[in-house]
Amino acid sequence: MTDKEQRGGRTRAFLIVLATIGGLALLTFFAFVLLIGSLFLKSGVAPSSLAPEAEGVGIVRLEGVIVTPEKVLKDLRNFRENDRVKAIVLRIDSPGGAVGASQELYQAIRQVDKEKPVVASLVNTAASGAFYAACASRWIVSDPGTITGSIGVIMKLPNISGLLQRLGIKTTVIKSGKLKDLASITRDLTPEERQVLKGVMDDIHNQFIQDVAKGRNLPVEDVSRVADGRIFSGRQALALHFVDELGNFSTAVKKAAELGKIKGKPALIYPQKDKITALKEILEDSGARSMLKFLNLLFLNDSSGVPH
Repeated sequence: MTDKEQRGGRTRAFLIVLATIGGLALLTFFAFVLLIGSLFLKSGVAPSSLAPEAEGVGIVRLEGVIVTPEKVLKDLRNFRENDRVKAIVLRIDSPGGAVGASQELYQAIRQVDKEKPVVASLVNTAASGAFYAACASRWIVSDPGTITGSIGVIMKLPNISGLLQRLGIKTTVIKSGKLKDLASITRDLTPEERQVLKGVMDDIHNQFIQDVAKGRNLPVEDVSRVADGRIFSGRQALALHFVDELGNFSTAVKKAAELGKIKGKPALIYPQKDKITALKEILEDSGARSMLKFLNLLFLNDSSGVPH
């Protein structure tokens, strides 16, 4: 093959690649336009024009570390106001999280449960703040091997004074109150500061214990005896009356339907995603699929250099 023919072959291959990329980009653009249009057309349908649907159980997921509970709070609020939803299953798979966020969930769940029964379904882990939130439910279903409990509060304070000293960095603190730089990471705690922080932790711990006792209808003394941060399996938690029943998601749905007085098989109702979230997920999925197809077109179907 002459140099001219080789250059011509490379040019044709380059043009094919460009054409492929351009075609994919054009298809993606049209798909994006059609998707946007369909989403906004759907949003224009009046609720009154929709056919009535079966009664069901709302499914709310509490997953991951609890930091900002707004999504779960929103889902709970929407289901409370939804006439189709007669009961709620709170599906929990979380190691816990921030105290304030967990307390917000606890209070919100108790408020919703006054109007519609809430059943907590504990999956892999429902510990610390997640267990705190679960205790606000009317009924708790746990897998036998679920890790739960961990009734306690912890604060970890780093001290980088040794590192700063090695680097030759000094800090100067000017304050108007002797405890204003409490928990500074550039020095050790003073005995007074340690006592102040211990008091705060003890108070929050007591709040945790009292709310668990209230939610589970148990004597405070019984909760206090095991509220040292220890964890339990689902089966151990049942023996301590921290959960009501061993079972899975189906068990929780069945109990929620019973408490909500739903006749027949209940519909499972999931939170509606806002248009931006739905669009983002669709585009991410379609984008990944398009890239895989493109790579397959360029490389996987090319037998040159591939051993047989």
